[in-house]
Amino acid sequence: MKKIKILGFIVILMMYSISCDELPDPAGERGVAVVPGITGLNPGVFDVNDLQNSFVRFTINLPAGTTVPEATLVVSYNNNHADAVITELTSFPAVVTVTSADAAQKLGIAIGDIERGDVFGFELLITSNGRTTRSTPLAVPVACVYTTAMSTGSFHSVSEDWNSEGDITITADPGNPYKLYVSGLEEMEGLVEDLGPLVMYVDPITYAVNVPRKAIASDAWGYHNIAYEGSGTFSTCDGTYVMSFEISVDEGNWGANAFVFTKN
Repeated sequence: MKKIKILGFIVILMMYSISCDELPDPAGERGVAVVPGITGLNPGVFDVNDLQNSFVRFTINLPAGTTVPEATLVVSYNNNHADAVITELTSFPAVVTVTSADAAQKLGIAIGDIERGDVFGFELLITSNGRTTRSTPLAVPVACVYTTAMSTGSFHSVSEDWNSEGDITITADPGNPYKLYVSGLEEMEGLVEDLGPLVMYVDPITYAVNVPRKAIASDAWGYHNIAYEGSGTFSTCDGTYVMSFEISVDEGNWGANAFVFTKN
């Protein structure tokens, strides 16, 4: 009896396996669509202070070895899914420049109605073999462009986590405006920053801030080599840095501490 039950179970499994092979894939056919890509965005914002002349530039690519009969770059505004046509493309890779004025005109928007914080979304539509494929949306915000006049100078630093407050100085590297030097974070607490300054890097596209670990003072209340490491964001319009620093010494660390640098 046990052998008969086992044999019947095996037959059922075989039938189930065959029936599963015959079921259609609910997701449809796979591997038949061309997926385009948009890369190399630079500059990456429409300048709110010069919308008549501002532009963005990026590169549109197709996977190696693929061709398409139709490719259309479309734009939407604040997620309205308008899909207004910007241009038709016939060869790849294609470097595309779009002005904010042209994007607004295609969308039927007045330049004067565009505000800081608005977002334009660009997508590439490719039709091949009766199928339309969309690229991953490229978001272009309306913001202020990066300037050293705004990113450098005298700033007021406040950190409730680190229980510190005072003025600091941020300067730019002569050869790289996105490489910044910060002085004064521990001088305001009476330390000598003999290993400083702290170095911060601003992403030229997203304005995210990255801070590799750097010791800035060799002596800190009897501890050794107080160092900062962290990340944050820079507001190009008002010059505010919102940062999180992990502060450590050779003997240990104090974990993450929130800081805000406000331009004086």
